[in-house]
Amino acid sequence: MVTVRQIEKLWKDESYGRLLRGLLAQRPEGSIRLEAELPITPVTAAAMAMIRLDELSQSHVAFYQKLLHRVLAKQEADGGWADPMTTALCLRALLSGKGHGPAIDRGLVYLANLQKEEGIWPKVPFRRMESDPFVSAFILHQLGHSEQFRSTVRFFDALNWFESNEAKLDGETRRLWDHASIRCQIERTLASVQPNIWS
Repeated sequence: MVTVRQIEKLWKDESYGRLLRGLLAQRPEGSIRLEAELPITPVTAAAMAMIRLDELSQSHVAFYQKLLHRVLAKQEADGGWADPMTTALCLRALLSGKGHGPAIDRGLVYLANLQKEEGIWPKVPFRRMESDPFVSAFILHQLGHSEQFRSTVRFFDALNWFESNEAKLDGETRRLWDHASIRCQIERTLASVQPNIWS
């Protein structure tokens, strides 16, 4: 695993590709397909570094603030960060450590506006990215644990789409969905049990 010192060195050297690949290695979402689909940019590297620093309980280091400023500075006027996958990664980084604020709210609305009626993303093509179960599984993996995300998007429509279409998923998408569904199913179980608590 990449250490805090390695993250800071690779960032200072502007080795964004090495940093991002190193941070994604051995993570459930890490794969060759993800490396091809997720743009390698300073903002994706910064977001992934923020997530890792939070996991290491190192979000207090001064370097974290530089990463945070990079992510916030690159948010676009529509609330997103270039595309749905980058937006999901940036939102997860900002939500780490119980983050909140207008940047998160705008990013969540951006994703909600890109959700198709049947529940997957995106409803309009981005570059080569048409509505794609892999993109949708990535978004759910990054944000499916967030109550803010679940209440902003049509969360259960997305889960229902995956449950109805599991047999049609390619191998990489299926693997990513399997990881995402663990978080999502826990939330779905809690939501279905919650109303019965008070009866």
